[in-house]
Amino acid sequence: MPKLTDTQTIILSRAAARPDNLAMPLPKGLHGAAAQKAVAAMIARGWLEEVEANLRRGEPFWRETGDGHGTTLVATEAGLAAIGIEPVVATTTTNLRKAKLELAPKPKDASAAQTHSATTKSVAIRAGTKQAEIIALIQRPQGASISEIVEVTGWAAHSARGMISGGLKKKLGLAIISEKVDQRGTVYKIDVA
Repeated sequence: MPKLTDTQTIILSRAAARPDNLAMPLPKGLHGAAAQKAVAAMIARGWLEEVEANLRRGEPFWRETGDGHGTTLVATEAGLAAIGIEPVVATTTTNLRKAKLELAPKPKDASAAQTHSATTKSVAIRAGTKQAEIIALIQRPQGASISEIVEVTGWAAHSARGMISGGLKKKLGLAIISEKVDQRGTVYKIDVA
C-alpha cells in the first residue's frame, strides 16, 4: 500500500463511506490553499477524480467551472485500493448504490431530499475480509453455492447463510438472488438487473 498522509486517509475513508464515493465535503478545517494542494496531489496520483456535480441531487461542489456548472470530487478505484478496499468490491458497491439512487422515488421538497440522503446506506468493505471474499464469489456469473463459500471461508454452512442474509442483504442492501442448481444446490448471485 502507498504511504498516505493523515489528511489523505481521512478524505478517502470518508469517500468510501459515502454514496457514489463522493470526497466532498472535505474534512473540517481543510480549506483554501491547503485544500487545493491536498486535492491536487491526490488527483495527480489518481486517487481522486473531478467530475461534474449534480446540483439537483444536492451534491456539494469542489469548484465552479465558469459556465454556471460546478465539479465535485470522487474517490477512484485506485484511491479506494490505497486505503485497502478491493477495487472489485468498490465497483460493485458503487454500481449498486447508483442503481438504488436512480430507482429511489424523487423527493418533492428540500426537507424530503435531506431526509432521503440521510437514510441512504453507506458502507466500506475492507479488502481481504471474509465478507469481501463472499462478495467476490457471488458476483461471478455462475455465482457461488454454500459449499463453495464454506470451502473458501472455512465457516460452517449456517454462518455463510447468515452472512448472506444478514450481512450482505440487510446490512449492505445488496440485491442477492438464489436458485436451486442441479449438482450444486442453492446458488447465490448478485442480481444485476
